[in-house]
Amino acid sequence: MGKFSLDEFVHKTQQDDNENDYFELETERVLEVNLNGEVWSKMGAMISYTGDIKFERERVLEHGLGKMFKKALTGEGTQLMKASGKGRLYLADQGKKVTVFDLKNDSICVNGNDLLAFEPSIEWDIRLMRKMAGIMSGGLFNVTLQGTGKVAITTHFEPLTLLVKPGETVYTDPHATVAWSGNLTPEFKTDISFRTFIGRGSGESIQMAFSGEGFVIIQPFEEVYMSSES
Repeated sequence: MGKFSLDEFVHKTQQDDNENDYFELETERVLEVNLNGEVWSKMGAMISYTGDIKFERERVLEHGLGKMFKKALTGEGTQLMKASGKGRLYLADQGKKVTVFDLKNDSICVNGNDLLAFEPSIEWDIRLMRKMAGIMSGGLFNVTLQGTGKVAITTHFEPLTLLVKPGETVYTDPHATVAWSGNLTPEFKTDISFRTFIGRGSGESIQMAFSGEGFVIIQPFEEVYMSSES
């Protein structure tokens, strides 16, 4: 950032009190939530807050038995935290870049590790990627979000959106795949050969295959997902 006096540094990096949207990008890696009610976020994402805000870990039956069992099967890879009250809440996740979507009766699927926050008006569910079980560890599930409201996701560095067109299947590395349009259901392709065992490893031998019409968001980083039990 260069050299600054203390006053110059504070002036350059201080929060912007004039921004009042529900979700604001305070910086490209910090999400500001102007809270007046509730918001769901990834557990451990809070880095600061002002005002009267209470934090609660997602209770076992908070979202019903069905989601409880799914979270148990996925090793609770995404644990949620509910913040309620009035004030300013700042969220971040390991310095990753934050992107905010304004869903308008839309749906999007997000890798569980890359979901940062969403409004309580958004309906969500966990999808297990069963065909991946036993092939690769971690990252075996995604969260489907739909409805109207704000959703914030994170990526390592700048994301790239690939368009999926009829008749043109798009293949991606599961560890670099962040999100995709809710109407798409990925399949998985494996290509295990002798070269797999003498090359970089098995990562490039497993791909997600997207067919139909929609989009896929990827990041220039292969992220290894760890369950909470690891």
